[in-house]
Amino acid sequence: MTVQEQTTREGAVEYEVSDGIATIWLNRPHVRNCFNWEQLTTFGAALERAEEDDDARVVVIRGRGHTFSAGADLNMLDSEFLATSANSIKIAQVSARTFDRAFNLAKPTIAAVEGYAVAGGFELSISCDFLIAADDAKIGDFHIRRALFGGAGPIYRLPRYIGLRKTKELLFTGKLLSGKECYEWGIANVSVPAEDIDQAIIDFAAPMIDKSSFTMRITKMAANRGLDGDTETLLALESMTCNVAHQSEDAKEGVQAFLEKRDPVWKHR
Repeated sequence: MTVQEQTTREGAVEYEVSDGIATIWLNRPHVRNCFNWEQLTTFGAALERAEEDDDARVVVIRGRGHTFSAGADLNMLDSEFLATSANSIKIAQVSARTFDRAFNLAKPTIAAVEGYAVAGGFELSISCDFLIAADDAKIGDFHIRRALFGGAGPIYRLPRYIGLRKTKELLFTGKLLSGKECYEWGIANVSVPAEDIDQAIIDFAAPMIDKSSFTMRITKMAANRGLDGDTETLLALESMTCNVAHQSEDAKEGVQAFLEKRDPVWKHR
């Protein structure tokens, strides 16, 4: 580990930064990284840290023990903590807000999935901007197998990624897809042999690390808002985002660097 790297361990979550990539590790491998309340809240804090970390240009979410996350800890679901509808709604809302934080983070987010990404783990994986999957991963909603329902994004995100019919196929059956199948369905951006996933993360993140973080932030914001809205509104959004980008110091530097045939030096503003 070089002196530029940082590693912080906070029990259920670990945070480390190396060469522009912040990795948030889910660290409950003995239960396939199922989320309990501690891990959910600590994970949310790790996302906030990544947002503010100038050394983090891309954020990767992974699971220790060669598995991503098998969702909510069923011991928690069977406890008095969720004995009432009010408590059940609370944890669903907190989960949704936390995973949405990954979707709206100012920096690109990548879910790197090995092993299981099911139920809440699946919801987290599709809340990231990108998904890199091991070929033999097991990925899917799974809730209906236990007469449960996912409250953190599947009915919002999945139809926009793969269409309503394929969404229903996953939600109604609880079937699990391999990493290869997720790539074929349009859920994963990349599928690789499990032993190649570390290099796949580096290769996928590399073209984003050297970009202007200011322009990356407004581009991501505009792209996310492009999921909704009428044509007139979205064209106006594009025009305004274009103007903001063009007036930035980094845009001026980008043009000047091109004219001078050199690499740009970003100020990230």
